Amino acid sequence: MATQRYTFVQRSLHWLIALGVFGLLLVGFTFWTLGGYDGTAKVLGAETTGQLYDLHKSFGVLLLILMVLRVALRMKSPPPPYDPPLTAVERFVSASTLALLYLLLIGMPIGGWLATWIGGYPVDFFGLEWQSPIAKNEALSDQLFAVHGYTGLAVAALLLLHIGAGLKHWKLKDGIMRRISLP
Repeated sequence: MATQRYTFVQRSLHWLIALGVFGLLLVGFTFWTLGGYDGTAKVLGAETTGQLYDLHKSFGVLLLILMVLRVALRMKSPPPPYDPPLTAVERFVSASTLALLYLLLIGMPIGGWLATWIGGYPVDFFGLEWQSPIAKNEALSDQLFAVHGYTGLAVAALLLLHIGAGLKHWKLKDGIMRRISLP
């Protein structure tokens, strides 16, 4: 049985995005747990907090770019067939989970970007700053940041489902994990 695999670029993007998402969620949940900028600054100091916010924004923009690239590559080179085939329930759960992850991992950085701009702050991309062309509205910015945070919870829940399925297939040694593994 020949193993069907994603292209090397697609597999590399998958794991690069996975690392980025874990880092972004860790930092984002730290901000949320500590009470935003002010709470985080009380614990970590203003300078470190500012650097973390800049890095969070930079990696968020990078995630958006990588996700758009990933969607484009997926449209150009569809996923390989499952061998052995998945059950109807597994296909539905897999397709639904991936569709939601793709939607949220594109929408979440866009929402964070808008919340930042509406809050009157620039969006940083590794030293390059994009100033806000949008009028400042702190109340709307706060609401968008709340949605951004809740979206992070949804992404975390979907990742647990996705990782759980991956571990199941890894344990079964049914070849499904070979489709996306790097080596």
